[in-house]
Amino acid sequence: MKAIQIARPGGPEVLEWTDAPDPEPGPGEILVDVTASAVNRADLLQRRGLYPPPPGASEILGMECSGRVAALGDGVTEWQIGDEVCALLTGGGYAERVTVPAVQALPVPKSMDVVTAAGLPETVCTVWVNVFMTAALQPRETILVHGGAGGIGTTAIQLAKAVDARVIATAGSPEKLARCRELGADDAIDYRSEDFVARVEQITGGHGADVILDVMGASYLDRNLNALATRGRLVVVGLQGGTRAELDLGKLMQKRGAIIATNLRSRPVAEKGAIVASVRENVWPLIEDGRVTVVSDARFPMAQAADAHRLLESSGHVGKVLLVAHP
Repeated sequence: MKAIQIARPGGPEVLEWTDAPDPEPGPGEILVDVTASAVNRADLLQRRGLYPPPPGASEILGMECSGRVAALGDGVTEWQIGDEVCALLTGGGYAERVTVPAVQALPVPKSMDVVTAAGLPETVCTVWVNVFMTAALQPRETILVHGGAGGIGTTAIQLAKAVDARVIATAGSPEKLARCRELGADDAIDYRSEDFVARVEQITGGHGADVILDVMGASYLDRNLNALATRGRLVVVGLQGGTRAELDLGKLMQKRGAIIATNLRSRPVAEKGAIVASVRENVWPLIEDGRVTVVSDARFPMAQAADAHRLLESSGHVGKVLLVAHP
């Protein structure tokens, strides 16, 4: 098969579309003929040598894909050869074929084409487990979504609105702010020109955000704590702004708040399978009836993954950046 491989850690130019060994499904796994994959921020870090895959995982980039089942490993009964699926991966998505535990696959929604479905698994599972399963966002609560125009952000806005939460999103341009509002954000804040803490206080009448979904990490920690409501939950799912910051524990205690820092990739298969099962039960009906979709305005042939990485690094996109292996 062909796959994107990394010649050495570095910039996008190190990504090469080259021959790679064909994978074989083990017990409990399926082999997927990949139609498409998607670019995630973690891929950029791995390319630079800053985020190695977990032990035993594929060295090939790509944490989600869509395609068709090509073979079944021993013990797999829930899928048939030829089924259209999208899957949450630990790695290997930037390739023509990939193996994945059967419990981490989902059927391609009837309302969606197989290429677009490649943008579902990573973002939907990340948002669902963090915002709903862990932070327990409730109807009529307020959620602040940082990076509202990104893959995580566009998904979070849609899912939060689907449960009747109030959504405030941050973004960095008038065009991206407009897209956030189109997706359902009640308010949108330009983080380049506005103080999001002051704006959240104004919008909520001093209440603050009950849940904050943060992709920045260290650089936003103190301001996020200031914007948090009493009994609020700050969920950190990205570290674009660094890994180390000083925390005022007194302020956190006064708010009786919680800070939750999680990742998805390194979780055991059984845990990922439980998340995928919950997503299928709770989120798939929202996708099937059109209330939630994949937002994507950029698709590249997989062989041009370097160009896709450049786009993501420039933040010149909205939603997901997709890589098409086979249209």
